Amino acid sequence: MSISRKVAIVGAAESDVFESDGRSPVGLMAQAIARALEQAGLQKSDVDGLFSASAYYYMPVLNLTEYLGIHPRHADSSTIGGCSFVSHIQHAAAAINAGLCEVAVVAYGSTQRTDGRRLVSIAEPSPYELPYGLIYPISSFGLIAQRHMAQYGTTSEQLAEIAVAAREWAMLNPRARYKQPLTVDDVLSSPLISSPLHKLDCCLVTDGGGAFVLTSSERARDLTPKPVYVEGTGEAINHRYVSGMPDLTTTEAVHSSRRALQMSGRKLSEMDTIHLYDAFTISALIQLEDIGFCAKGEGGAFVEGGRLAPGGSLALNTNGGGLSYCHPGMLGMFEVIEAVRQLRGEAGERQVPNASTSLVHGMGATLAAHATAVLSTEDW
Repeated sequence: MSISRKVAIVGAAESDVFESDGRSPVGLMAQAIARALEQAGLQKSDVDGLFSASAYYYMPVLNLTEYLGIHPRHADSSTIGGCSFVSHIQHAAAAINAGLCEVAVVAYGSTQRTDGRRLVSIAEPSPYELPYGLIYPISSFGLIAQRHMAQYGTTSEQLAEIAVAAREWAMLNPRARYKQPLTVDDVLSSPLISSPLHKLDCCLVTDGGGAFVLTSSERARDLTPKPVYVEGTGEAINHRYVSGMPDLTTTEAVHSSRRALQMSGRKLSEMDTIHLYDAFTISALIQLEDIGFCAKGEGGAFVEGGRLAPGGSLALNTNGGGLSYCHPGMLGMFEVIEAVRQLRGEAGERQVPNASTSLVHGMGATLAAHATAVLSTEDW
């Protein structure tokens, strides 16, 4: 039984992204939920399905239930890293289709920038890596980048092109903090953090919260003039830490994206916008290869020449992504929100003309977990 086109997103919103303003992570979630429900014309009393993941809370749906004062009949706090919220699209769609809930909210909040070194995370250290000085996660991605360069000849200049394109998109986004142009030389002259990755190869560290609301496609048509239908989803995982990664240059994105596209009945060439998890330039490049935008090892050449920037042939991470917009610990939530904005025609100066179909792909941990969703405003 397929969940394709059975559910739709009817509201998607962020909290105040860069500063917590004294709010807790659950408070940021609540702020975003209120905004998303208002978009959908729903009340919190309508919510009977709750989905969340967190680096702060062991049982985030319980924290959120208590804070909101609601009593959902279905809850899911499956955590597979930053792609959890893309994964929750599939889980919520299955639950709605099975009659386990009618209105599902997916939410996330983090105050990691405000907390800084005071951050207490539930993430466990790796006994296979920490004793040897590996700094999680940056050193893991440094290893991955070194391997890709050695195996395929990828260069630091090519990786820098991804950061430059992200900044060009961010300059069109009024909510983005960094508006000054970025060049390849700027990236290469920024401090080396974990060879070969420089500071500007790495994502921002921000606070932030987000939420989106799903319901059945039938109900969605009564709530909003432009529902965003879930056409396909896929998940795949194969390791926890980089020391257990079977192949440093190939990931399970190959399988999650294939499953999502097969369920949707669409091809990559039909996607108007693409939203990938760019915690690091190398993570974006490997996902581009594994999803199928270019062959394995050809990512470096593929991203050259402004292909990913505004006006290029691939509208990638149109809000500026984790590299130049926000990254409050888990980015997948903000990929979904930006896809919804593009599909609804609400992206302002960065709007991709006539966008009707988007691919959202998230990763978790060190390219360990992957979740893909194909979203569309086309009503079948």
